[in-house]
Amino acid sequence: MNSSAFSKYSKLPTEQNNPRTRDLDRVPLRRVLEKLNYEDMLVPKAVAKAIPQIERAARAVSRTYLAGRKIYFIGAGTSGRLGVLEAAEIPPTYGVSPDVFTALMAGGQMAVFHSKEGAEDVFENGRKEIAKLAHRGDAVVGIAASGITPYVQGGLAAGRAKGAVTVLVTCNPRERAKEADIRIALDVGPEPVSGSTRMKSGTATKLALNMLSTASMVISGKVYRNWMVDVKTTSRKLVLRAERITATVGGVGQPEARRLLDLTGNDVKTAIVMARLGISKEKALARIKRAKGFLKNILG
Repeated sequence: MNSSAFSKYSKLPTEQNNPRTRDLDRVPLRRVLEKLNYEDMLVPKAVAKAIPQIERAARAVSRTYLAGRKIYFIGAGTSGRLGVLEAAEIPPTYGVSPDVFTALMAGGQMAVFHSKEGAEDVFENGRKEIAKLAHRGDAVVGIAASGITPYVQGGLAAGRAKGAVTVLVTCNPRERAKEADIRIALDVGPEPVSGSTRMKSGTATKLALNMLSTASMVISGKVYRNWMVDVKTTSRKLVLRAERITATVGGVGQPEARRLLDLTGNDVKTAIVMARLGISKEKALARIKRAKGFLKNILG
């Protein structure tokens, strides 16, 4: 690494040394854990300061979804793996087609499980992957603790060139991110182990992504009050959850909830409307369509 690159990386907020943990290797184990826990408690405050930017991003993702377009998460290392979690968990929770949210990881699928050194350093790889997939009206969410990961920057540049809305989630508040329309900067300060961004940076990023995806689905009509009324019954646990939601929100017993779910092919939202309004499946579907999927517009 040349002196210019060395200087650039040494100045990153995520690479700074933490004065509160300089004795981490010479205190008792209990004290190590207390110090780590203290650092973790600083994270939610940093995320709270970024709520205005998370709000903008959630509105953009919701608009993208409601317009029938696609959302791409792109990252490397811990950041990339967090994007994979989001893309994998949104479909069963909110009944979204698996091809709507896609995660791209530097180094490919195997890099999710095994670190692939140097994969994040290639700008052109990120640019090519997004250029091949994204279209006008899509959304590209870049995830990079440092904010300067070349692979992520390449993806954001391609997203902007294709007319997609671009978002950067970073723990580097100094990075201006010219290719990002929206910049979510999480100022968590130096890591307890210097440079280990899977720690506070990873936690902050996960919290921000949770908020981004959850809020965007809420304002897209995928939640009634705080119930996941578009849940997909892909496991026994989720079958039981669907029955419980239908019974509770629909105001019926478990046997009736099960009967209605059988009639609707486990469509919780439709089963709830049938239960609450005492109408047929066809009429319930028509009501839901008119309400654009928002149960609050049907049930209050």
